Amino acid sequence: MIVRFITWLRDHMLLVKGFCYAVLAGLLIGDLFVPRHHPHFIGDVIPGFWAAFGFVACVIIIIGSKWLGTAFLFRPDDYYERGDAQTHASEGEMK
Repeated sequence: MIVRFITWLRDHMLLVKGFCYAVLAGLLIGDLFVPRHHPHFIGDVIPGFWAAFGFVACVIIIIGSKWLGTAFLFRPDDYYERGDAQTHASEGEMK
């Protein structure tokens, strides 16, 4: 049953995306009508501020993670093979 549902969702991807965009738009519009009695931050006064703040924060995290990965963490595809070749060469020299 769940497999058929997932297959249906994949086959109707535009409908699923449209539904998600409609829900997000509804939440942002609904935020305009929520009373704010005691705002603690300037973002509490601006409608939709926390949604925009969360989106920008996620974008910064994704871009920072990609930069960190390419700058420091990723290794070439043959990284381990080069290490094995050097190890076997040095073992052969010792014998």
